[in-house]
Amino acid sequence: MTFTLYQSHGVIFFNGANRMRFSWSRIGTTAILGLFVAATAGCTLVNKIRAKNELNETARAYKAGQFEEAEQHAKRALYLDPKNPTAPIFIARVIHQQYKPGVDSPDNIQRARDAIDAYQRVLQQNPNNEEAFKAISVLYSAIKDDQSLRTWITKRAADPNQPNEKRAEAYAILAGKDWDCSYKVTEQPDVKITSTDNGKANVTYKKPKDQKDFDMIQKCVVRGLEEAETAIKYDSNNESAWSYKTNLLLEAAKQAELDGKADQKAQYEKQAEIAGKRAGALSDERRRKEEAAEGTASLPDRWRGLFESRHLLL
Repeated sequence: MTFTLYQSHGVIFFNGANRMRFSWSRIGTTAILGLFVAATAGCTLVNKIRAKNELNETARAYKAGQFEEAEQHAKRALYLDPKNPTAPIFIARVIHQQYKPGVDSPDNIQRARDAIDAYQRVLQQNPNNEEAFKAISVLYSAIKDDQSLRTWITKRAADPNQPNEKRAEAYAILAGKDWDCSYKVTEQPDVKITSTDNGKANVTYKKPKDQKDFDMIQKCVVRGLEEAETAIKYDSNNESAWSYKTNLLLEAAKQAELDGKADQKAQYEKQAEIAGKRAGALSDERRRKEEAAEGTASLPDRWRGLFESRHLLL
C-alpha cells in the first residue's frame, strides 16, 4: 500500500482518503460551533425577554407595595440579563423604599446602607445618574452619617470630570452644612440672649461656655466661606451659594461679637448685606422664570406654538 506524505495548512496527511476524512471532520466541527453560537444567541434573546418580564413584575409588585417581592423580581431580571441598564436602578429603588425614615433600629439602618450599596452599583454602570447620586446623599443624611455624607459630596465637588454647575451645587451643599454647624451653636439659649428694651426686642450674643464649641464654629465658618466662594467661582449664578455666603457672613459677625471685635462685626455685616442683595436678585430671577414657565404651560397648545414662534413669551 502506498502512502503519500504531504502537509496542508499546518496539518500532515498520509493519502487522499485520509485527507477527505479530515476535511469532513473539520466541516463537522465548524457546523457544531455554528449551532453552539446560534443556540447561545437564542438563549441570550430568551433571557432578555424573561428579564423584561421580570421587570414588569417588579413594577407591578412595587405599585402594590410588595417591595420584597419587587426586589426579588428585579434581582432575577439582573441575573437573567446582567447588562440590563434598568434592573440595577429598580433594585436600588425597591431597597430604598423598604427603609423607614426616622427608625434607628439596626435592621433599618442596614437597609439604608444596602440601598446605598445598590445605588453605588448603578453609578458604576452610569456615573452620571443623578437619581443615584442624590439618593445616596439623602440616605446618608437620614441615618445621620454626617462624615460619609461630607465625604460623598466632597468627592463630587472635587471631581474635574463633573460640569461646573454640579461642582458648584456640591460646594454650596458643603457650605450649607458648615453654616448649620455654627448656627446650631449661636442659636442656643445660653449663647443668644434676647432682652426687651422699651418694648423693643434686643438680641446679643454671649460666648459659649465651652471654648471647644467656639473654636469649632470658627473653623466651620472659615471653611464654609471658602466653600461658598468656590461654588460661586464655578457658577456665579448659583443662588444657594450666595444665600449660604450671606448666612455664613452673618455667623462670622456673631462670632466677632462673641470675641468682642465690634469693627470686624460691622465689616462682616456689610459684606453679608452685599451678598444678600445678590442672592435676592437671583431668587427674583428664578421666580420670574418659574412664573413664565407656568404661564406657558397653561396656554392651549395651538396658541402656545404661535406665541413661542413669534418670541412673545418671556
